[in-house]
Amino acid sequence: MTQDSALLQAPEPMLRDGSNSRKVFIKTYGCQMNVYDSTRMSDALARDGYEPTEDMEEADLVLLNTCHIREKAAEKVYSALGRLREMKKKKAADGREMMIGVAGCVAQAEGEEILRRAPAVDVVIGPQTYHRLPEALRRAKEGQRVVDTEYAIEDKFEHLPIAESRKIRARGVTAFLTVQEGCDKFCTFCVVPYTRGSEVSRPVSQIVEEAEKLVEGGVREITLLGQNVNAWHGAGSGGEAWSLGDLLYRLAEIPGLARLRYTTSHPRDMDDRLIEAHRDLRALMPYLHLPVQSGSDRILKAMNRRHTAAEYLSLIARIRAVRSDIALSGDFITGFPGETDADFEDTLRLVEEVRYAQAFSFKYSTRPGTPGAELKDQVPEEIKAERLERLQALLLKQQQEFAESCIGKEIDVLLEKPGRMPEQLIGRSPWLQSVNVDAKASQIGDIIKVRITGTGTNSLFAERAEAAV
Repeated sequence: MTQDSALLQAPEPMLRDGSNSRKVFIKTYGCQMNVYDSTRMSDALARDGYEPTEDMEEADLVLLNTCHIREKAAEKVYSALGRLREMKKKKAADGREMMIGVAGCVAQAEGEEILRRAPAVDVVIGPQTYHRLPEALRRAKEGQRVVDTEYAIEDKFEHLPIAESRKIRARGVTAFLTVQEGCDKFCTFCVVPYTRGSEVSRPVSQIVEEAEKLVEGGVREITLLGQNVNAWHGAGSGGEAWSLGDLLYRLAEIPGLARLRYTTSHPRDMDDRLIEAHRDLRALMPYLHLPVQSGSDRILKAMNRRHTAAEYLSLIARIRAVRSDIALSGDFITGFPGETDADFEDTLRLVEEVRYAQAFSFKYSTRPGTPGAELKDQVPEEIKAERLERLQALLLKQQQEFAESCIGKEIDVLLEKPGRMPEQLIGRSPWLQSVNVDAKASQIGDIIKVRITGTGTNSLFAERAEAAV
């Protein structure tokens, strides 16, 4: 047993009432990977007697799991910490303890600076070291202020417990599963290589074990996560490297696992095996998030994206050739340094050609420490905003057209949770849209055939077509 694993298994002293129960409130910022990380931190803390709460006021521990991808992300965290400081002082006056921790990418980027600017913080822990969180909290209880942002030599996933079936069941019938972390692409606008580190892939056996546990707990759909998920190359049982396509074929064999998805991908890592998986696997949903960022080759080169607009379009054509009903999603940045009107028009042309079912678009914002922040020819804010408005109008039009094209279709929907109306459930279409349909709560987890009858702002409406499967 390693020193780290021994520390993680050390028992927590009992509370005065004879129990080990404490309450933890975790606020999650940013991407799906942070959602997954928050879940795993909660599982790790459960062994020390921490139960999750949705009421911050009753929490003995408040964790902010932070994201650093957008402008002013750190300042938003410091603002939240200011409010938590007052809450901590008020609790202390009432004789109640509250610890404060900062995790995630802002923790990784800011480190000791968080302790300097926010004296109420007890623990700062990076995304590669949150398996050490229980030990960090024990040190904090002894009076230390802990910063642990060094990249872990050990595999954090080996030290993290998987939740019991009852907890998995309570979380719902869909789940995230991180298979890959970090990125080696070094796009000039992105902080991920600096906050999450280089690409690391979990081994096949570890992923399959976690997936099987999730399915045993009632999960019907798993979304594989990674900063660059299709760069995953995990070790098989014989030490051989598998591709993401290989992994999807293996996971599709798990009895009871009805649906698979993955995000976020890079065009450079979309290989033949992964495209074949979209052709062959019924469980792999016909939805692909494949960011392009710009339609201009000049800007793509400045972004260090390592592909051209033509290569991206050719890739889309190959994917659609094997899965004609696939829905595409993407990411776009307007106003990257040096972007001209002609460059932006190239982006609009690419969007017109691809026809996205969904997309995310943002104005470029400088991220300290990235090469993009040092580039000349920064685009004025008003031009960025005007271009973003035009791009978003086009993307919204395409999203609405895609939704309207679903009217009259009979599709399978995985029922996930209660809707706003009595006897109504919300499910997901194969293309990740929310679908409202009349059904009983006992049917959550069922996949039913529905007929789409209408569209809402961000959802579809449906009627039952036939019995559940």
